[in-house]
Amino acid sequence: MKKISLAWQIFIGLVLGIIVGGIFYGNPHVAEILQPIGNIFIRLIKMIVVPIVISSIIVGVAGTGDMKTLGKLGGKTLIYFEIITTIAIVVGLLAANLFHPGTGVDMSHLTKTDINTYVETAETTQSHSKIDTFVNIVPTNIIQSLANGDMLAIIFFSAMFGLGVAAIGEKGQPLIGFFKGTADAMFYVTNQIMKVAPIGVFALIGVTVSKFGLSSLVPLGKLVLVVYGAMIFFIIVVLGITAKIAGYNIFKLLKYLKDELLLGYSTASSEAVLPRIMEKMEKIGCPKAITSFVIPTGYSFNLDGSTLYQAIAALFIAQMYGIHMSITHQITLVLVLMVTSKGIAGVPGVSLVVLLATLGSVGIPAEGLAFIAGIDRILDMARTCVNIVGNSLAAIVISKWEGHNLKDSSENIAA
Repeated sequence: MKKISLAWQIFIGLVLGIIVGGIFYGNPHVAEILQPIGNIFIRLIKMIVVPIVISSIIVGVAGTGDMKTLGKLGGKTLIYFEIITTIAIVVGLLAANLFHPGTGVDMSHLTKTDINTYVETAETTQSHSKIDTFVNIVPTNIIQSLANGDMLAIIFFSAMFGLGVAAIGEKGQPLIGFFKGTADAMFYVTNQIMKVAPIGVFALIGVTVSKFGLSSLVPLGKLVLVVYGAMIFFIIVVLGITAKIAGYNIFKLLKYLKDELLLGYSTASSEAVLPRIMEKMEKIGCPKAITSFVIPTGYSFNLDGSTLYQAIAALFIAQMYGIHMSITHQITLVLVLMVTSKGIAGVPGVSLVVLLATLGSVGIPAEGLAFIAGIDRILDMARTCVNIVGNSLAAIVISKWEGHNLKDSSENIAA
């Protein structure tokens, strides 16, 4: 009997979770039973992310050998990220202007969700200047950064450590061997954890459906359709053209990442697939130095799905309140989102926090976010998929930019 693939196992878990959540909609005991199972799965993934990032970056950077090469790689990566995320914001604004998802929405039929947690987080992040954000990339205590999961600080330290290992030559070989072994061991652990992914997906999606039900989508159905449609367009057209320029096929990439996309969609967590993406990009020929730097950095600077959604959501709230957004206001919105989406990456509920930090600056009532926060999980699932594809493609583009030849992903699918 042919073994069921991981993608099909995750899909079955997703469907069963929706069925169970629908049957027991409104029953609080479902969350009590399933939430701990889902949480354990997410914690298992988070447990291995930091060791993989640290060990992979140290080995990869030590292989590049010097600060000049690393600086060149970092410069190209950040330029690419800024271009793509700006296009994502523009696509979001165009979709909202074209389809007007917020026009005619009766706010009296919408349920308001408590957003005080996001408000507090937004206020905390806004109290720090953007200069502070870049200053804080340099950690004062790497142990504290590791404990807090401060990814940018971890990346910076690991890169500096890798350069130090390269600089001491032969003396550094035992360290390279140690961290290479650590990375290989953690990738093995990742593959073992993936065996329970269908159970984690079943639990997480079951809790979501049992809490909110599918009926909660009806009043905001147009918003959901516009967001999903814009994200599909962004992947197929924008990222598709980008992939073609780099000599790659977006549909082959999507097929190659089908397991990770299903898992990311079900869990609404990009972290859940970070180790697998890094491993898969290396398998098609992206150098470890590039995958270990570009992909983790992209989780803070290249959230294409999040920025696209933020643009749509901002105009949705404006349209819902009957506020006309002129071209000048929309350009201002683009500029503000370009800054805020980078400044507070990595905080819980980042997309909602970014919106709260942005809406007031362009004259949109921030309290309007309470009307859409209830379905944010459904939208977050789509955002996660776009972020996964965007960061995977970034590794391919930068690898091509650096002159590396890649394998056809279909070879790895067959393998």
